Amino acid sequence: MSLAEISARLAAAVGPLRFGPPVTHVYNPLAYARAVHEQYLALAQPGMPALLLGMNPGPWGMAQTGVPFGETQLVRDWLGLRGTVERPAVEHPKRPILGLDCPRSEVSGRRLWGWAQQRYADVGAFFQDFFVVNYCPLVFMEESGRNRTPDKLPAAEREPLFALCDQALIEVVEELQPGRVIGVGRFATDRARQALAATDLEIGTILHPSPASPAANRGWAAQAEEQLRAYGFAFPGPTCA
Repeated sequence: MSLAEISARLAAAVGPLRFGPPVTHVYNPLAYARAVHEQYLALAQPGMPALLLGMNPGPWGMAQTGVPFGETQLVRDWLGLRGTVERPAVEHPKRPILGLDCPRSEVSGRRLWGWAQQRYADVGAFFQDFFVVNYCPLVFMEESGRNRTPDKLPAAEREPLFALCDQALIEVVEELQPGRVIGVGRFATDRARQALAATDLEIGTILHPSPASPAANRGWAAQAEEQLRAYGFAFPGPTCA
């Protein structure tokens, strides 16, 4: 099964799920940002040393572009992706979808893809080593516009969602055959360990680049790179600042 087929099936499966207060709006960028998302999936190079696994889309990143950690400027100008992004059926007035024209920068995405751009000579070289996916495809927002992460959902909503996400992750791993899975942050690492428990695949972790993390705000790239070096990745030159 191709990545596009796995993604389309996951998008359709999570669509009917319902989430109660304090969640008021749910975005599914695998559906409305499909054109750009599938361009991104085509960049994957099966057999890469590591699959980087994020949590779920951010409102100014993948929610806008369909690309995990998809900071708009880097998706457009470094990854070179183009295409029309539609809009969710019910849009939060404080979180409009502007697609690749979104002027707001997502800090997590700027840190992750900015590090990739700084460290690698070109996009193809990065994807020889890594591919990036999110565990959960949905964006959850409260009435205020506040982002609500999937780990904060009540168990009755979380469990059916996670069952679908676990299965999709298993299928992605089967398709890509990465050397290891590296969770970007604790949540993704824990979910990878649970979903892939029946495999012998090595599960690692790196610091999440969120600005909500005091550690990440003290030089995320240098810390993440040191963690990646511990898994055997060799990068030319000194560690990123």
